[in-house]
Amino acid sequence: NDIRNTVGNIPMEWYKDYPHIGYDLDGKKIFKPIRNKDELDEFLDKMENPDYWRTVQDKMTGADIRLSDEQVDLVHRLQEGKFGDVNFNEYEPAIDFFSNEVMIHPVTNRPQDKRSFIPSLIEKEKVGKLVHAIKMGWIKPRRPKETTPQYYDLWAKEDPNSILGRHKMHVPAPKLKLPGHEESYNPPPEYLMSEEERLAWEQQDPEDRKLSFLPQKFACLRAVPAYSRFIHERFERCLDLYLCPRQRKMRVNVNPEDLIPKLPKPKDLQPFPTTQSLVYRGHSSLVRSISTSPSGQWLVSGSDDCTVRFWEVSTARCLKTVEVGGAVKGVAWNPNPSICLVAISYDDTVVLLNPGLGDRLVSTATDQLISSYEEPEEVKEQPVQWTVAEGEGHEQGHRLILKHPKAVRQVTWHGKGDYLACVMPDNGSSLQVVIHQVSKRRTQNPFRKNKGLVQCVSFHPIRPYFFVATQRYVRVYNLIKQELTKKLMANCKWISSMATHPGGDNVICGSYDCRLAWFDLDLSTKPYKVLRHHKKALRSVAYHRHYPLFASGSDDGSVIVCHGMVYNDLLQNPLIVPVKVLKGHTITHDLGVLDVTFHPTQPWVFSSGADGTVRLFT
Repeated sequence: NDIRNTVGNIPMEWYKDYPHIGYDLDGKKIFKPIRNKDELDEFLDKMENPDYWRTVQDKMTGADIRLSDEQVDLVHRLQEGKFGDVNFNEYEPAIDFFSNEVMIHPVTNRPQDKRSFIPSLIEKEKVGKLVHAIKMGWIKPRRPKETTPQYYDLWAKEDPNSILGRHKMHVPAPKLKLPGHEESYNPPPEYLMSEEERLAWEQQDPEDRKLSFLPQKFACLRAVPAYSRFIHERFERCLDLYLCPRQRKMRVNVNPEDLIPKLPKPKDLQPFPTTQSLVYRGHSSLVRSISTSPSGQWLVSGSDDCTVRFWEVSTARCLKTVEVGGAVKGVAWNPNPSICLVAISYDDTVVLLNPGLGDRLVSTATDQLISSYEEPEEVKEQPVQWTVAEGEGHEQGHRLILKHPKAVRQVTWHGKGDYLACVMPDNGSSLQVVIHQVSKRRTQNPFRKNKGLVQCVSFHPIRPYFFVATQRYVRVYNLIKQELTKKLMANCKWISSMATHPGGDNVICGSYDCRLAWFDLDLSTKPYKVLRHHKKALRSVAYHRHYPLFASGSDDGSVIVCHGMVYNDLLQNPLIVPVKVLKGHTITHDLGVLDVTFHPTQPWVFSSGADGTVRLFT
């Protein structure tokens, strides 16, 4: 039975008069192939078709089948009365199944089962179930195969927004400029070039020319020749189109004002010094150092002309000039108002001088304090030699002379006025910083060894801390515990000067590479802010004692005053606003402002310069 025809085992001639020959698995009719050959066609086929002899008709489907070589071979063997299977050996050795001995019992004598000739009940039940399922529609007959071609959407799983995005990013091609009058074949006369203009046009580079062609005039449209650059321009246009950057640059529209930090206006931060009001003239060489008295009435200045001058602040009058034995490197007025002493350093000597200005009582009390000193029983070996001034020096005001082993660069007082620190820069030496106690005439070297070249030192205004600035670092020492508490990194090549905020938690450092670093000691060991307002090296920095101001003097001849507000609220960072650039000093030998200091009570700033003057800005 052919699988494709499901009619079963019946005589096929029943279908003789029908166009179909049975049914397939889906219950569709199988139609007979159209047979309209007559005898003549059969004969021609027999003559011409080489496979005619091996073609037979399939009774089940009515189709013509060409027999393969194996099938033809099988037919031949059957006709000869041989076995159908090629590999069958009919002369196999026989197995003597029944032995030659006669047995009582047969090998098997079982009668045939009844079930072998009765239709199977199990099969009947199965078929019944299947028929019921088909009737109920549980089993669907096979669906016919769809012959329509199937398509699928390539972009179905794509994110809809991204598709939109692709269209959103569509950049239209750049449009060509529409032709103007100059392209006309009969342009207005002002568009035609004169001879000079034409020569100038020919000498220009092609990309610099306003027009890529020369406007010409023709009598009529027929006289216009073919445009010689047509293909060239089309090609350039094609290049423009396909090399056009088809990516939209998302420009961030930032308002330029938003990038500038919101700082208060300088006029809201008054008072601060704005104008030069007095010039103190008298020194003949550069003024290295200045200092004000605690009352703010007097000013002392030390210069390279080997003199120290005392000025009255309010009138710029020089009250006293004291000559010393070398170029003065530093002056420092004792900050204690009940003592009238000025420390002056030149070469390897520090002189403590009583200027005798102001209150007589304070002046005599200072002299009494120095003369009431009694020698201790055992004299210790000291690195510095103390001597009391006599004779002419005493009349000039010299009281104590301290001879140091090396040249002294800076002197600075402690806030109480009894201790004085001196810096003697010398690389690799352990003796670079010494601290003197005036009342006991003692000198101590606080450091066993110094790391690097010490530039300047400063006492903490309230706590027992001592700041030592080397070229790159500022080390903070605790003088009572005698240990290093902090090491600040200035992020600059060479520190020149340092000042401590009167509150004690902030330090500023000026450096020779034009930077001013503000440190917040509670915040970090790195600078809280670095200001680069000066064009040249900074020589000096200073804080005001009461106002939120600090100033820096530089070799560019200017003093920049900044508002530096430190809040009591620890969570709020200091506010630093540059408010004023004060100019006035003339630059001499590439040096500008050498020292700045504030008035102790007023918002005024003094600056001393290489031009031999001291200026007051109020």
